[in-house]
Amino acid sequence: MAAPGALLVMGVSGSGKSTVGSLLASELGWKFYDADDYHPEENRMKMEKGIPLNDQDRIPWLCNLHDILLRDVASGQHVVLACSALKKVYRDILIRGKDGGPLKCEQMRKDKQPAEVKLLVVYLSGSFEVISGRLLKRKGHFMPPELLQSQFDTLEPPSDPENFIQINVDKNLSEIIATIMGTKIT
Repeated sequence: MAAPGALLVMGVSGSGKSTVGSLLASELGWKFYDADDYHPEENRMKMEKGIPLNDQDRIPWLCNLHDILLRDVASGQHVVLACSALKKVYRDILIRGKDGGPLKCEQMRKDKQPAEVKLLVVYLSGSFEVISGRLLKRKGHFMPPELLQSQFDTLEPPSDPENFIQINVDKNLSEIIATIMGTKIT
């Protein structure tokens, strides 16, 4: 398989996506995006109030992220994206944009051809107990720990034929990075 143009570091809130993704991007010399930075204000407000996001909240956000990935990869820039991407359909949208999801993205491509991003999914997995313990120690994030169960309820772990690796968050950070770096990503 050809090397991916982008890595998606995914998992529930508190799994370490941003930490792993930013360190990985630094190691690889790739650009890093944290999907949380692209949530519209309405999404942030819902989460701050303890209201889980639904598909209608997430799909335009995911379409925007797909457009960013596509733009960078098309220009030759490799990318690491930290994003929950809890459902397969969400990961499909990140890969194919509007053609990957049940709802249409705002921006239609002029050529109407599906524009895919070659993506390797890095799934950071862990138990509810381990991840909730991490969330309780985290300060200053808009995602309250009370929403973690809704994320586990929504989670559809990657499976074949998705291009993915799964890493348990019980490992230390250097082991997680070494495992990812040991895959065929460059």
